[in-house]
Amino acid sequence: MAEEEVVRVYTIPLGMEKGVPRTKRAQNAIYQIKRFIMRHMKADEDKVWIDPRLNEIIWERGIQKPPRKIKVRVIKFPDGLVEVSHAE
Repeated sequence: MAEEEVVRVYTIPLGMEKGVPRTKRAQNAIYQIKRFIMRHMKADEDKVWIDPRLNEIIWERGIQKPPRKIKVRVIKFPDGLVEVSHAE
């Protein structure tokens, strides 16, 4: 049986970023997104690819004020690569 792409939509909570120093919140939000995807899609860190547009959305309001939550679309390819993009 051939493996197929797995497509999922997640809403990732980023509210825990408030416990992080102000000057590291957006960086930590990207890291938390990557950790969330690794946990839910069972992928390695080097196999998770975050779309540059999603990165821009996180950084849009600056380093100190990332969004509280974000909705993402995740595609896991048969070779194990996981692509994360903004769900519009």
